Amino acid sequence: MYGWEMLSFNIHDGFLEAIVRGNRSGLLTAADYNNLCQCENLDDVKMHLTATEYGPYLQNEPSPLHTTTIVEKCTLKLVDEYKHMICQATEPLSTFLQYITYGHMIDNVVLIVTGTLHERDVNELLEKCHPLGMFDSIASLAVAQNMRELYRLVLVDTPLAPYFSECITSEDLDDMNIEIMRNTLYKAYLEDFYKFCEKLGGATAEIMCDLLSFEADRRAVNITINSIGTELTRDDRRKLYSNFGLLYPYGHEELAVCEDVDQVRGVMEKYPPYQAIFAKISYGESQMLDKAFYEEEVRRLCLSFEQQFHYAVFFAYIRLREQEIRNLMWISECVAQNQKNRVHDSVVFIF
Repeated sequence: MYGWEMLSFNIHDGFLEAIVRGNRSGLLTAADYNNLCQCENLDDVKMHLTATEYGPYLQNEPSPLHTTTIVEKCTLKLVDEYKHMICQATEPLSTFLQYITYGHMIDNVVLIVTGTLHERDVNELLEKCHPLGMFDSIASLAVAQNMRELYRLVLVDTPLAPYFSECITSEDLDDMNIEIMRNTLYKAYLEDFYKFCEKLGGATAEIMCDLLSFEADRRAVNITINSIGTELTRDDRRKLYSNFGLLYPYGHEELAVCEDVDQVRGVMEKYPPYQAIFAKISYGESQMLDKAFYEEEVRRLCLSFEQQFHYAVFFAYIRLREQEIRNLMWISECVAQNQKNRVHDSVVFIF
């Protein structure tokens, strides 16, 4: 325990912390996942889920079911829980909860802009946007031709406005520029969230800074691997790394010059917390890296519930629900496509 949180925390935030810890008990267990993995069709998946907290959201859905319906209804439960928490929250918890949604806002902006670039229908794109990342003028993103217009016409009135200062250019939007924009925005967002958590102090700062540092390091590894063989220069790559985390600054210098996945592995194995992640992966199996990172993230998120009187449990709970929805989407897709032998490939057990 740090500082004096236990004296005053429960005055404003005790009720919501109790709610979120109660909600955590509703997360699917390993037994639930084993039952889901044995389903023969999506109606069986629905039958198993109706016995869980997802029951009220799925019970009235007619057959035949689709994977998108299951994911949409499970996401709706997460959104309802988030709205309940934000309505009850007071400062600074309400601001903390808003920060959690900014990542989804960035993803939605990128989805709309990329879809428009490829001449997709805006209404179709809006249906695919994550509900936690919606804002009033999101449909207007479709009219922007470059990042300057994107900012001036739409994003200047959103919480993302301060993060755009580093990526406003007059260059036309193309796939490469959009991906650079996504990573620049994420970098600014993570750094801002990190500073906010540091200001909060106490156990919140201790636990959240560790979780955000892990997120920044994972993004640095993904940026490095995804930019191998592209026209992105070493300096451009380095600019996309967040200015905090276990890899900052020396690991970033080494990652910036990596030219293949094995070199990335060599850099990461110098850092003890990441040795275990790369030990699970054989050489040349970079596609399993995402799962290994997700497993480590889930382990850290679950550990945050071991302490009391801090805000990290809200962040952890929402992230764990999102991981659960990813698991359900993978299982549903495998069942729908009759690929049950691959069902365990991407499922990350939470408890």
